[in-house]
Amino acid sequence: MNSELNVVGQSVARADGIGHVTGRTQYASDRSFPGMLHLKMVRSPLHHARIKGIDMSEAERVPGFVRALTAQDVPHNRYTILSLIGVEPEEEFVLAEDRVRFKGEAIVAIVAETEAAAFEAVSKVHLDLEELPAVFDVEEALKPGAPIVTHWGNNTFMYEGHPCRRVRFGDVDKAFEQADYIVEGVYNTSPIEQAPTETTGCIAVPEANGRYIVYTNTQALYFSLDNTSIILQMPGHKLHFIGGTVGGGFGGKVDVIVEPIATLAAILTNRPVRFVYTRSEEMQVSSTRSAWRIYIKDGVMKDGRIVARKVTSYADSGAYSRQTPYALTKHAANAAGPYAIPNVSIDAYCVYTNRQPSSAMRGFGITMASFALEVQMDKIAERVGLDPWTIRFLNAYRNGDMKPHRKIVEDATLIETMQAAAKLVGHELSDEIKAMTSAPRTAGHDGGS
Repeated sequence: MNSELNVVGQSVARADGIGHVTGRTQYASDRSFPGMLHLKMVRSPLHHARIKGIDMSEAERVPGFVRALTAQDVPHNRYTILSLIGVEPEEEFVLAEDRVRFKGEAIVAIVAETEAAAFEAVSKVHLDLEELPAVFDVEEALKPGAPIVTHWGNNTFMYEGHPCRRVRFGDVDKAFEQADYIVEGVYNTSPIEQAPTETTGCIAVPEANGRYIVYTNTQALYFSLDNTSIILQMPGHKLHFIGGTVGGGFGGKVDVIVEPIATLAAILTNRPVRFVYTRSEEMQVSSTRSAWRIYIKDGVMKDGRIVARKVTSYADSGAYSRQTPYALTKHAANAAGPYAIPNVSIDAYCVYTNRQPSSAMRGFGITMASFALEVQMDKIAERVGLDPWTIRFLNAYRNGDMKPHRKIVEDATLIETMQAAAKLVGHELSDEIKAMTSAPRTAGHDGGS
């Protein structure tokens, strides 16, 4: 191996580090172009309402006002975030049409000569809204008579005809009957805003050859280009997206929210258009990590073996899907944890409420499962009377084990990693556990060396 390419164990300077610490790094929103316009959104002040009318007469008289964009101006007025990977339906509007489903949903885009003029014009738009009942709790949203958030008539994403992503492995009910202990827990997490240093934004610039350059801080450059192409019904070769420095993302900048409407405004005005979230918009309307409620029921034997695990999870998608249906699939595949459990039942619901939409953030779907499962493991250890380390070693999966979603474990090294972690923190393990490996289980051999 070429030693120059071996970076393991070495301190490697970031290629962009000097620019960051000296202030020379140029972020997407730092750019400026002659004749650049500014776009700001008229947003819903209500969580759920029917749009009965929009009066822009006062806004149009604001000095510096250029034009307004409504749903009728958008060629394909649906965000297509997941359609490229076959997850449908497309249900979120670029600009709201008949209803708004969360507080802060975009209704009208105002384009003006200056940012101040855009803000003033936004404040002069009068909305005629009929407030509708709203729902904010995932389990309340599933009760009969709950306000319906979606346009298809129920408040869950549908997976192959089911209202949840399901995993079935073994016979959970029978295993519960045979277990020595039943250990249950309920775990709740709250929405988390990624809070990037640079807020979500882009600048769309017309070129003389009919193409449009979009300078953006998206985390998913080609994803954003393809979706913008679909929304604007424009061939992809007419779009040139330039990314690079993200300014902080953590998953929050994978949604295609600002680029399509900014590019449309550039098309309609033939001028550069800047659309950058304010800090309050970043906090209040950009996608958060979703809130979750997770119920776990475990059947455990006296020796610490978990023989059954039932998980029922509810992810709060907010008013629209964005990335949450995909997160549920990842969650369901990992909701039993890194443990060899012979009987597993998982029901994971993607639930719609009148909260701001949620989406990606660092291991979304899996992080919340890990939190709930590992607290549950500590509860099991306390109930059985075993050391929390021991309970994890006893149940850890090994090479050759089958996960509940029918995936064979390969190259696990889980036991070895836990052994190294114990050594690192000075936790003494028993000789039996020290002798364990992740080698496949064989008859009469349970993973010891």
